[in-house]
Amino acid sequence: METKVNHISTQTNVTLQIEGMTCASCVGRVEAALKKIDGVQSVSVNLATERADIILQKPVERQILIHAIEQTGYDVPASQTELSIEGMTCASCVSRVEKAIKAVSGVQDANVNLATERATIKGTASIESLITAIDKTGYDAKEIQLAVTDQTEQLEKKDQERTELKRDLILAICFALPVFILEMGSHLIPGVHELINHTIGMQNSWYLQFILTTFVLIIPGRRFYSKGLPALFRLAPDMNSLVAVGTLAAYLFSLVATFTPHVLPSGTVNVYYEAAAVIVALILLGRFLEAKAKGRTSEAIQRLVSLQAKIAHVSRNEQIVDISIDQVLAGDTLIVKPGERIPVDGQVIEGQSFVDESMITGEPIPVEKKIGSDVVGGTINQNGTLTFTAVAVGGETMLAQIIRLVEQAQGSKMPIQAVVDRVTLWFVPAVMLAAAATFFVWFFFGPSPALTFALINAVAVLIIACPCAMGLATPTSIMVGTGRGAELGVLFRKGEALQLLKDAKIVAVDKTGTLTEGHPELTDLEVINGFDRQEVLAVVASVESRSEHPIAKAIVHAAEQEQLTLAKVKSFDSITGMGVRASTSQYTEINIGADRYMTQLGLSVTPFSATAQRLGDEGKSPLYVAIEGKLAGIIAVADPIKSTTPAAIAALHQLGLKVAMVTGDNARTAQAIAQQLGIDEVIAEVLPEGKVDAVQKLRAKYGQLAFVGDGINDAPALAEADVGLAIGTGTDVAIESADVVLMSGNLQGVANAIALSKATIGNIHQNLFWAFAYNTLLIPVAAGVLYPAYGILMSPIFAAGAMALSSVFVLGNALRLRRFQPPSMPKG
Repeated sequence: METKVNHISTQTNVTLQIEGMTCASCVGRVEAALKKIDGVQSVSVNLATERADIILQKPVERQILIHAIEQTGYDVPASQTELSIEGMTCASCVSRVEKAIKAVSGVQDANVNLATERATIKGTASIESLITAIDKTGYDAKEIQLAVTDQTEQLEKKDQERTELKRDLILAICFALPVFILEMGSHLIPGVHELINHTIGMQNSWYLQFILTTFVLIIPGRRFYSKGLPALFRLAPDMNSLVAVGTLAAYLFSLVATFTPHVLPSGTVNVYYEAAAVIVALILLGRFLEAKAKGRTSEAIQRLVSLQAKIAHVSRNEQIVDISIDQVLAGDTLIVKPGERIPVDGQVIEGQSFVDESMITGEPIPVEKKIGSDVVGGTINQNGTLTFTAVAVGGETMLAQIIRLVEQAQGSKMPIQAVVDRVTLWFVPAVMLAAAATFFVWFFFGPSPALTFALINAVAVLIIACPCAMGLATPTSIMVGTGRGAELGVLFRKGEALQLLKDAKIVAVDKTGTLTEGHPELTDLEVINGFDRQEVLAVVASVESRSEHPIAKAIVHAAEQEQLTLAKVKSFDSITGMGVRASTSQYTEINIGADRYMTQLGLSVTPFSATAQRLGDEGKSPLYVAIEGKLAGIIAVADPIKSTTPAAIAALHQLGLKVAMVTGDNARTAQAIAQQLGIDEVIAEVLPEGKVDAVQKLRAKYGQLAFVGDGINDAPALAEADVGLAIGTGTDVAIESADVVLMSGNLQGVANAIALSKATIGNIHQNLFWAFAYNTLLIPVAAGVLYPAYGILMSPIFAAGAMALSSVFVLGNALRLRRFQPPSMPKG
């Protein structure tokens, strides 16, 4: 569904789908037309996604933007909007609402249903203008968020385009092939010329070629003339204009040679029907291959859309009913059987199972789900039945958010594209001037027959030029790269992040929740001979159950995990700076605290000196336990390092990056963790507001910086960094402050993101080199610069083949990114 804005809206972003663009020149023209509108701040038009993203500095009516696009010769397709309407009670209410909706500019059709209290509207009107119109009639309306982006209609349209292209290509080949054999066979195969002369005759051969070529140009080739000629008359020629002018030049010259040869200079009476017919067939072949390849570039989005379940088993009125996914409401109770996709995001209230979440995180190992666990729509339930409460439905689910983020990244432009746009805006007019210059040079200075040489070389120049390859070079790589990233659990929110990330020199990492699990756990417990480990843990947990401190909670949680029974606490005293003293139904005196507390009690901690030293080196603070006046054990609680962190740090080092840790921990703990992980630099004892300063200092020392945080407490630092990466974000993936979102909570995603950035930008550079080198080298060849020295000329037919292949080459190269393998595949 498009983002929609109208003149009363306070939104500043508008997204419009555009139909009919074929090359980079089309992109430049649409952008130029939109930028002329008062109130438009910036415009980004993407050829691969066929989308315009417009940023407004003041409100602009949506229909003005659409009109500007249509004036340049392109179309904005109608979209379907669904609104829920409250307050309707009878048929007259329906009539009133329908009449109000149809009066809104841009509405093509509207249908209001009293039973479902929904309005389905087709057209280009903005949602805000529709809601305002309904509000004025006295009813309340709001947009119904679809479960996932509704691309069905768009995909069907693309399939229909490919089908039409295939049909036209087959027709063009069937009718162009006899023309090619009749004309070129006479030149290439000895005896064919004589055979035609003695059978149907050369003039009849020309008549037959005329009929067949006319059919090729009128039926399969009509698309070039219906779009290219109007663009030429508007003085805004595009790729279609080049093909139209080139083929018509060859066709019209042949027409004169066939029916009025006496008007041509002596020695120039030749026909070039085969050039016109075969050029159309070859360019249609290129367009068809291009359409197929472009379809594959958006497969990542299509796969994500297909992950959404269609039906949900919902408990309604104490019965299980199957309903469409878009009818599920927040708060509904749903049941998912083994092997089924989870329909929406929710929380388990009954059952236990393992769920394959690889489509979200990129991690292959299934995750255990039990009562209280969160489940995500689109993931696959494996071996148990789960009952859960729907928490997020429709457009609020994680899958819907992911699709929106991927679409947003795929439609964005990189800084590198600005240079391409400036060149390609003037490319087609420059090619037409080059063709005209070629014609005149050959006509006035070329050998005899000058008119023939002039015509053939001018047509070759028109046909060889390929702004399609230039326009597709960057966006196709972005589409495939960001799509592959989504499969790996790496979401690029902005296209420019994909370009900037490859230049990072240092990765700054927040410790808590990024390097570590983000919550304290019992990591160490040793006891003195004569005491039982589980008994000591049960005693400590009994005492700590009176406290809300995170360390206390971690100890209690550890006891619960081991299914220990906690004793009733009779007394509990906190001794400031020392520890706690308590008694339970089992023991009269229990003391828990630091080594100085034990010393005050007259107890020696020497038995645990080696353990205490080790814990200190690991950055952990040990606590001691005394029961009934005897030293019983040593205990440590810490935020454990994630199992995947060491490999992730190693992967970043392999990419040639420095790694810095920014943390609020004390310096000793921070240094201990850094030493353990091989981190290059530590900035410790940093308050949340001090992280921005830390980022600035690291950037000044090392250069371009990527900051990795949890996306909640680290928002200022994420925004300050050259590229901000949010990690372990749970179900809230739409983090405004981050440029990249790592779905898995796994730091290995950072190395994967950087490696993917390097691969994608490298792929773009290859595409741009090919697109520009192709035109730089072959346009002069087509113009005939090699003829004086080597006698080499390029046939328009070979020019058409080369042009068709250039776009296919760029798309094929971009599609190689689908096979990108990350340096560190996530482990469970």
